[in-house]
Amino acid sequence: MKYTPGRGAGRVGVWFIGARGSVATTAIVGATAVGAGLVPPTGMVSELPEFADAGLAPVGRLFFGGHDVVPTPLPKRAEQLADGGVFSPALLGPAARALRIADQEVRVGTSGVTGDKPQATVAAALAQDMVSFRERNRLSQVVVVNLSSTEPPLPLRRAHHSAAALEQALATAPDVLPPSSLYAYAALKAGCGYMDFTPSPGIRIPALRQLAHQRRLPYAGSDGKTGETLVRAALGPMFAHRALRVRSWSGTNLLGGGDGATLAEPEAAASKNASKRSGLTAMLGDRLEGRTHIDYVSSMGERKTAWDHIGFEGFLGTPMTMQFTWQGVDSALAAPLVLDLARFLARARELGSAGPQEQLSFFFKDPVRAERTDGDHRLVTQFETLRAWYRGGRS
Repeated sequence: MKYTPGRGAGRVGVWFIGARGSVATTAIVGATAVGAGLVPPTGMVSELPEFADAGLAPVGRLFFGGHDVVPTPLPKRAEQLADGGVFSPALLGPAARALRIADQEVRVGTSGVTGDKPQATVAAALAQDMVSFRERNRLSQVVVVNLSSTEPPLPLRRAHHSAAALEQALATAPDVLPPSSLYAYAALKAGCGYMDFTPSPGIRIPALRQLAHQRRLPYAGSDGKTGETLVRAALGPMFAHRALRVRSWSGTNLLGGGDGATLAEPEAAASKNASKRSGLTAMLGDRLEGRTHIDYVSSMGERKTAWDHIGFEGFLGTPMTMQFTWQGVDSALAAPLVLDLARFLARARELGSAGPQEQLSFFFKDPVRAERTDGDHRLVTQFETLRAWYRGGRS
């Protein structure tokens, strides 16, 4: 099915990478419950009055599918999340049909190096899964959302710098791209908009950004701003605008679940720390002392706790401190933002927008921007940019 920009909100599909994970499962349950009026859209930015005339696809009319490498069916995963306190067990019944339908649309993904197959062959199969999903459900477009495990930083190779060189390398080699970037490549080949909700390399590779430009496709990312970093984006400008000198900003994150297990690996934690730090550096400078420590505590399950200690100077150099603690349920924080982003990215494409969607920076710790563009990390400024971009459906 050929996509025609500018024809208004149509049937939008959301293809999750990590479709049987906690965030994807919570998003499907949430979309069903909100769409049916069973729960209010708490936490959904796209449901604020400011975006009532933005022309967004109805949340209850999103179609879900995706790739995953785990066999646990979505209904079973939803039961586990309800038992863990992520959402009320009362929602399992109303969401049962949607979960079954979405689970039937989940296809086996890839977890890395493709053995004796060139990655182009694997990417073609992944892309065909996305195309088939779009055609089978008669969707106007599909947004691909990366929710898979965080990957370590990627040292760039020659093949990563141009679309032509990348295509040539993929045709013969099994290890050109990490999984997140291979999925991004498949999404672009399938004609889908793409979004990184994790701090993995994903679509940041120059060759992929070039390919997105060639195909006139929108993309966004990376690393959803759900908890501690959301607070940082609000507090950082306060110190700067009040002319208070921040000397140090340290933190400790305690979390369980799959995300916690992944971030127990030092290389993956390095990607997360770089993402979390980028906003503070942009707002307060690069001389800040301190770092964020991430500890995996399996008994916490889906919950997480973040503690931050801020050291700053007041008038006449008087030393002062501020501390805050954020406690939340990771999947319940992330899922509404994923639904927001899918709707906003789909609408941007309907309006003919391509390339990095900088108006979506409000949602990310380390937003993808146009090359050589300095972005604003102040939360209120980011929200005003988002609101202005979608005002009145940009008609």
